[in-house]
Order: sequence, then structure tokens, then C-alpha cells
Amino acid sequence: MSNCQSDPSIFLFGSTSILGWNMMRMDTARHITPFCNPYTKNETCASWRRLRIESNEELQRLFTREQPDVLIHCGGICDVEKCQQNPEWAWEINVKSVERLLRVLPKRTRLVYCSSDHVFRDSLQAYKENDTPDPISIYGQTRAEAEKRILASREDALVIRSALAIGPSINGRTGHLDWLTYRSKNRLPMTIVEDEYRSAVWIEDLAERVWRLAVSTVVGIRHIPATHVVSRFRLAQFLNRYAQLGATFATARRKDLKAPHPGRIELGTKYRDRFAQPLPSPLRKITTRHHEHVPHLT
Repeated sequence: MSNCQSDPSIFLFGSTSILGWNMMRMDTARHITPFCNPYTKNETCASWRRLRIESNEELQRLFTREQPDVLIHCGGICDVEKCQQNPEWAWEINVKSVERLLRVLPKRTRLVYCSSDHVFRDSLQAYKENDTPDPISIYGQTRAEAEKRILASREDALVIRSALAIGPSINGRTGHLDWLTYRSKNRLPMTIVEDEYRSAVWIEDLAERVWRLAVSTVVGIRHIPATHVVSRFRLAQFLNRYAQLGATFATARRKDLKAPHPGRIELGTKYRDRFAQPLPSPLRKITTRHHEHVPHLT
């Protein structure tokens, strides 16, 4: 980072996302100014700054007054089915808001955009940074388009692609672990896609890697790989045992779902530096940062 300081000023958009929330739980959160939308009612966000990223006027006012060293952007709409049902809305939030941001973001501010493995579709080989995106869903398309615009307009920008993040969410209902826990506790039906395979990592590990990349001088596109690819069904079985939920769930195949789901997406990397080390799969690493007691896994 050309303007890097020992304690850089950092803005975080999308602070209520699972990644944003877990970045705010890190020790380094003292360097972060979190933003959330004005409609967020969660008490955790009471002291956070409010911003509508879809408002050109609010973005203009913010960056006329302030010029942070880094902006980590992990906001947007991530619900695949809702994006598929409302493509114009998904495009407005995930793409046009990025276009507006790029018009007003100070040149001195490093932009770090947190994207998704949904920009790919299905392959037996691991996707690397130079592989061409080919999304099958509206959600994936909006992420790929946002990436294009960022990389075309800012030479010092960084796009980070990551996969499934496992860990706590700010509202206790989103993300794979909290979703299973919440629906199991409330005896709500659950359907798991059995023929979808993804890289999966603990959210704490992912948040730390994103932070380290954000305050580095790395630019362009970087993937955050995992040590293993796992099926959504096997992952759900693991989390069910891990959290001792006693949950039961149905299964479905991709072809039977309303929204398109990717097949096998493994994130690899063409790099060999300290940021290229795969993060441990949840199925291979249990730490005290998670639950105090973990049942024996076979």
C-alpha cells in the first residue's frame, strides 16, 4: 500500500455480513470504522456509522469529508435465490452501487473488494486467479461485473475471492452454522443441496487472511483456497455433529432447485507467497475459538 501507515485508517462496508461481523470481532477492529445501512436494528450496530451505499449523495458527502487509507467492501446482496427473482434489484445493489462508489472514492484510498466463488460454475480442476469467470446465477454475474469495474478503474485495487465461511453471524440466523442452528432450534424445515461441492473455511481464519491482504501491497485478484473441497451435504452432517444439534434435513439436487447452484467449485491460486497457503477446512481443524466442547467426529 503506497500510503500504508503503522495504523492505517480503514473503513468497512458490509459490516453486518458474516465476514464483516467477524472482522469486527478481531483485535484489529480498533483500526476499523464500520458502516451499516440505516435500517439495521441490531443493538450491536448501535454505535456504527450509517450509510446507504446505493445513494450517490451519501457516498459523495462521506468521501468529500474523509479519505481513509483503505476501504474494505464486503457488502452487497448474497442471497442467490432473491437475486435470481429480482435481477434489477441485485444489479442495483451489487453493481451500480460499486459504480457510484468508484466515481467518488478518493484516489489515495485502497479499495479491497470481497467477492465470491460464485463467479465460477463447475470444474474438476481448481480455479485460479487467471481463469475466466463464467457464473450461472444472477448473483454470480453481479459479482463478476463488480470485479470488472473495480479492476478496470483502479490499479491499486484488490479483489478477494473466497468460498463458504463457517462461523457466527451477527443475527444468529445466517451463514451455514447459524442457519442450521436457528432452524433446528425452531423446528423449521431444512433442505441441503447434495451435489454441490465447495471450499469451506472457518470464518475467523478467513477474516484474518482478508485483513492481512487488505493492509498489504497486494493488488489484482487473489483467491483464498481451502485445504479440502466438501459437499454441502457432508458439511451439514459435520456441523450437525459439531454443534450437537440433533437436526434432521432433507436433500435436493441442483437441477430440482429454483435458483441455479454451482457444481464443484474449488478455489486454487497461482501464487506461492505467504497469502497463498490454503486455510484449514472445518472438517480438518477444530480450535478453541469455536465451541468449548466438540463431539467426537468419525
